[in-house]
Amino acid sequence: MLTAVILSALFLLAIVVLLSRKPRRQAEGIPEHKPDYKAILQKEVLFYRQLMEEEKNDFAQKVASFLEKTRIEGIGTEINDKDRVLVAASAIIPIFRFGNWRYKNITNVILYPDTFNHDFQYSEGERNIMGMVGNGFMNGQMILSKSALHHGFREPGGNENTAIHEFVHLLDAADGSVDGIPELLLNNISSLPWIKAMEKEISRIEKGKSDINPYALTNEAEFFAVVSEYFFEKPAKFKEKHPALYEMLDKMFNPENNSIPHSHIKY
Repeated sequence: MLTAVILSALFLLAIVVLLSRKPRRQAEGIPEHKPDYKAILQKEVLFYRQLMEEEKNDFAQKVASFLEKTRIEGIGTEINDKDRVLVAASAIIPIFRFGNWRYKNITNVILYPDTFNHDFQYSEGERNIMGMVGNGFMNGQMILSKSALHHGFREPGGNENTAIHEFVHLLDAADGSVDGIPELLLNNISSLPWIKAMEKEISRIEKGKSDINPYALTNEAEFFAVVSEYFFEKPAKFKEKHPALYEMLDKMFNPENNSIPHSHIKY
């Protein structure tokens, strides 16, 4: 027992040291060569393939900008250009229609080979976590399962995308609170209709009358992240089965003015 505690402490210390290193080009996980972002996006990301050509250029530029500013590393696994681009695409998809808005609450993304536990271990014991946004000493950090990252971008992968889920949590946090009521996205619109829509769908999930992942019942923040995954992964299906929720999320993620004011963001 004591040995296990010591090993967990050492593992945690290793993560802290890793995350606190000075950003250098190789340490950031940014390759010395410039990857062909468009080719990877075209092959791997359905959201990108469905954009107009001008939008594709914009999306690829935002991916490149994200990767220049965010350190991406692997623990227990090698990472490559595809891994980096999929992480960046996960970040950009929810904010693509927000003009020049950028995440201010993420500096590092760490990829584990597979699921992990609350002690950040991925090779032993019960492991059921696919993604986590850090807080406290891990503020600004994200940990993702590499296998879950890739699964989310496979077209038969269902309604779920773990990486998009975690970046939606960051959007939710941009107003100062991770509560499932994203004031940044509501953009001065009353939150009451959204709260009522959440409550109605939560009741349907509890009664087994909804195809939304029951993990959404965890709390309002998880509900928002789960339905956002569904919205981006299977928009046509989501619109058919959940038209009211679809309309609200469409207004949130596709604002008419195509811009989210920076003045609405708290960090």
